[in-house]
Amino acid sequence: MVEDSLITEELRSKIGIESEPEVYEIEKGMIRRFVQAIGDQNPLWQDEEYARKSKYGGIIAPPTFIPIIGYEGIQQERSALLSSIGTLHGSTELECYQPVRAGDTITVTSKIANVRERQGRRMGKMVLVTFDITYKNQRQELVARCQQIIIGYKIEGVKYG
Repeated sequence: MVEDSLITEELRSKIGIESEPEVYEIEKGMIRRFVQAIGDQNPLWQDEEYARKSKYGGIIAPPTFIPIIGYEGIQQERSALLSSIGTLHGSTELECYQPVRAGDTITVTSKIANVRERQGRRMGKMVLVTFDITYKNQRQELVARCQQIIIGYKIEGVKYG
């Protein structure tokens, strides 16, 4: 490791290590509050009668709901690993395989898939940490995969942690 690298040994040691599974019960109220917060009026998310007549047979969560499942736990893990530097959200890629429904029990696991460093034009040295997150339902069926990149940076003169 280069002496002034933002990639710590602790961070490097976590690459490929899957987190402990976290289990979340999805309830109608969670879905309803989420769609109200984002202002999505799609009746599949909130109109019981309409959703029952659809190919899904009932209310489902919008795909954008998936990354919030387990967000707090994942965020705590990230904060602990990157506590000595500032962070920004870099990107999110989501692949959905089946809908999330009220009554589902979703198990979330995450791991660091990649860590790389690069020189930014304005912020100086940055570390890009790629997290792979997996969501499975109560039947252990893959519901979705999410890849998020978090950008870590250090601003001279600012103390972190």
